[in-house]
Amino acid sequence: MKLRYFAWVRERVGKPEEDIDVPANVHTAGELMTWLSGRGEEYAHAFANPKIIRVAIDRNHVQPGAFFPPMTGG
Repeated sequence: MKLRYFAWVRERVGKPEEDIDVPANVHTAGELMTWLSGRGEEYAHAFANPKIIRVAIDRNHVQPGAFFPPMTGG
């Protein structure tokens, strides 16, 4: 999955984007933010208050409970 970070989240994480392999138990945007928070101090700082984070999936803003579309290989 490609993640792109903007504004102060980008500054706190220290990178504009990254490709990650999301664990199989992460299905929603909220679960992704929780998982990212455990990846290190910079992520914990960036996602400390997930209520103020805006998430977009395929350029559409979604709520933290939004599910990711099914992923296929290829």
